[in-house]
Amino acid sequence: MPDADPLADAELTFLLGMGFQLVLGEFVERVAAAGYADLRPVHGMVFQVLKGCGATSSELAERLGVTKQAAGQIVDDLERRGYVRREPHPDGGRRRLVLLTDAAVRHLAVAGQVLHGLESELADRLGAADLARLREVLARLIRDRSGDRPPPLRPVW
Repeated sequence: MPDADPLADAELTFLLGMGFQLVLGEFVERVAAAGYADLRPVHGMVFQVLKGCGATSSELAERLGVTKQAAGQIVDDLERRGYVRREPHPDGGRRRLVLLTDAAVRHLAVAGQVLHGLESELADRLGAADLARLREVLARLIRDRSGDRPPPLRPVW
């Protein structure tokens, strides 16, 4: 008699977490192999928040769901490594706008290619319809738990 499926009765949070870890781990390995081993998932999340018009450190902290101090430390680190720059805020005052550099924009392009490749492989293995259904159900779950506004990203360090 074959062994029972160990995931058949697993808790939902366990399944969601394990699925996330496996897909994220594969993504991180591929991005590192593409030349970005110095960046972690939290950095990609920061780049997503800053993409386009940038943000202040306080706005970044709010979007990531971290303290202002933690956001400031991440920005300091990324600035030292040439991925972001600070400029005076266009509205004046003491606020500074954090913007992506060309190096960060290049990383986003590479990460996007890696992500699309990974998703294409998942669609081939799982079936495009099942992957689309998974997306739909996860989006509904998120909306049910958080309403119309997506929750803060809560970085994975």
